[in-house]
Amino acid sequence: MTASRQCRRRFLAQTAAVGVAALGAPALLRAQNTTSKLNIAFIGVGGRGRANLNEIARTGAENVVALCDVNGNNLEGAAQRFPSARKYRDFRKLYDESKDIDAVVVSTCEHTHAYATLPALQMGKPVYCEKPLTLNVAEARIITEAAKKAGVPTQMGTQIHASSNYHRVVELIQSGAIGPVSEAHVWVARAWGRQSKEEADANKDIVFVTERPKEEQQPPSYLDWDLWIGPAPYRPYHEVYFPGPKWYRWWDFGNGTMSDLGSHWNDLPFWALDLDAPTSIEASGPEPHPEIAPASMSAIYEYPARGSRPACKLTWYQGTHKPQLWKENPAIQRFGSGVLFVGTNGRMLVSDYGKHVLLPEAEFKDFKRPEPFIPDSPGQQAEWLRAIRENKPTGSPFSYAGLLTEANHLGNVAYRAGTKILWDSASMRVTNTRAADPFLSRQPRAGWKLA
Repeated sequence: MTASRQCRRRFLAQTAAVGVAALGAPALLRAQNTTSKLNIAFIGVGGRGRANLNEIARTGAENVVALCDVNGNNLEGAAQRFPSARKYRDFRKLYDESKDIDAVVVSTCEHTHAYATLPALQMGKPVYCEKPLTLNVAEARIITEAAKKAGVPTQMGTQIHASSNYHRVVELIQSGAIGPVSEAHVWVARAWGRQSKEEADANKDIVFVTERPKEEQQPPSYLDWDLWIGPAPYRPYHEVYFPGPKWYRWWDFGNGTMSDLGSHWNDLPFWALDLDAPTSIEASGPEPHPEIAPASMSAIYEYPARGSRPACKLTWYQGTHKPQLWKENPAIQRFGSGVLFVGTNGRMLVSDYGKHVLLPEAEFKDFKRPEPFIPDSPGQQAEWLRAIRENKPTGSPFSYAGLLTEANHLGNVAYRAGTKILWDSASMRVTNTRAADPFLSRQPRAGWKLA
């Protein structure tokens, strides 16, 4: 069977799986009138939340019934557009009054994603959650399993996954354009994390910080700082944490560049090569800091053979770390971020999200591309809404996004543990060292729980 036919079969199987899941979903999905409006709650309405709200509400095809944000400015701005929507600062209270809510969009900070997402799944409500799906490995597994049990349409917000370029790249790889791929390199220029003043200036970084500030500042009057902290360990307010994306670099609130851009760039080889759980991960970079993610680092993932696909090594680079192939090739160096697939019959370079080229170009000048077999996407938010109404698959359901999120987090786990780790996905254990255990999960602050 050809690779393209295998991909078509996988797509049809996914479509069938969504349909089967919907049969066991709540009465809402079984009896949903496809012409009626969905009542949607939005948790987090600033930044990406504002973009998601605008995209979903722009057609007027759905009802915005609830708005939630710990930032009063964000909340009031959204409420002016949707005055009939209920307003909340605490999403736990929103869920206490959720009888009229059909679906939920989560666009909070990374450290509260799982806590805002899980209640909706437990209530059998479809969820769209921004990337990365969770803060750590354990949370990713909890959300993945809850989504499977709920059987409702889910989507992780990695908008580039819906792009035509990513679709065409996946088709080329899976149809064997460059032969079997056993090596892939992913690099990004962004260096959000603990860095030198020179690195911060070179990257035009939004904040230069090397240690937790000792002084306490007064939170802005519009911000509920205690709710913003949520399940994370409490610390006094300081401008180095807020507003976003300053919080990305702190382990208590995010995972630096890896979990943010890894959701976008590692997504492509993860999808194209049918990756799931790595068996080993080894990372390198500066001495790990207990509180701040690194600006520059790299991580090597080893994946076993998958069906007819060979074992694969995927290497991630961020900041000043770059592939040797990048350093040796001036033509590639102009791309600050990219993916390079290495196959037995050639290579493929994917750059700037919207471009790709088969290498060496001279050898592929007469290459005939396969007929497209991955349907074009109407956009990630539209995919999710369509899935709710028509039982069609989304591009990045939690069954897929959960595995991608786990893998990205494991790169940071290996880095923080300071040693190569061997991963047993079935038992969710690092089998060769206990040094990694503290970084797989966390104990939430009193008053918060995932259960």
